[in-house]
Amino acid sequence: MTQAAPAAHLAELNVVTLRHPFEDSRMASFVELLNPVNAEADGAPGFVWRLVEEGAEDATGLRPAGEDVVVNLSVWESPEALWDFTYRSGHLEVMRRRREWFDRHLEAHLVLWWVPAGHIPTVDEALERLADLRSHGPSPRAFTFASSHTAAEAAPYLVRPDVRPSLTGATDG
Repeated sequence: MTQAAPAAHLAELNVVTLRHPFEDSRMASFVELLNPVNAEADGAPGFVWRLVEEGAEDATGLRPAGEDVVVNLSVWESPEALWDFTYRSGHLEVMRRRREWFDRHLEAHLVLWWVPAGHIPTVDEALERLADLRSHGPSPRAFTFASSHTAAEAAPYLVRPDVRPSLTGATDG
């Protein structure tokens, strides 16, 4: 009997480095897009959850990766749902204009990973997955749209996300 992979959702973290302070007038057009794009995400098919600072409408005030770095952390039912929101919604306008507001990253700034359905990832967990991607490259534990892995491939990481299986299949940790 084949054991089914646990039900999983796709978590995503992306980080951007601000070109200017958030209050700078050169950031006004980005700030104006935040609420409409976040509302669109909240209502998008396949959307599960997004990080929001307590008492705020978004997470732009949280700066766990540095004073000039904004984090976006969310959970989706599938890669297709996240892809559709990212590239087939009002979010695409933000993507097209990102160079106006954000510095170009020289290393990975987006990471995807599978989480058990119902699990809400912490910012620390997300930043650790980004660090893993940057250090080790794409794997079922931390990947990108271009180097994606299925939930079944990531199943060993759903049980104990702190454990990184070795190439032989044994676990380190």
